[in-house]
Amino acid sequence: MRAFPLLAILFLSFPLLEIYVMIQVGSEIGAGWTVLAIIATAVIGAGLIRQQGFGVYQRMNRNMANGELPAMEILEGFALLISGLMLLTPGFITDAIGFFILVPPLRQWLVLNMLKKHFIQQVDTDSAYSVHRHTEVRHQQRPIDGEYKRLDD
Repeated sequence: MRAFPLLAILFLSFPLLEIYVMIQVGSEIGAGWTVLAIIATAVIGAGLIRQQGFGVYQRMNRNMANGELPAMEILEGFALLISGLMLLTPGFITDAIGFFILVPPLRQWLVLNMLKKHFIQQVDTDSAYSVHRHTEVRHQQRPIDGEYKRLDD
């Protein structure tokens, strides 16, 4: 199935599913408690995202200070952004997805699986060409050391 029709179906059906779940929860616990639960999950989620985002930011700074690329931390930060959007969107399904992403081992597992699925396949298919190309370019480009003097002075 092509990506656009699938996204269109999700975009149209997901809000209807969220509304259905909110109505069902509201019929069980009452409308006031349902609204309070939705607001509470947004507030609690925002606090947790702030706390975990600060931890990811500290790890990113530590890696950069050690001269390491903070790739995992950048992707975790992106996952936290998605989690925040999910938690701030009214609904119980989006809240469940947002809280799922907030659990650090689950978030790291999700990020690593996304990397494996989308990027490592790309590297594997291009590896023979890219290894040959990089060694070829490395041999062609050598730094030239020298002095210069401006002639127009």
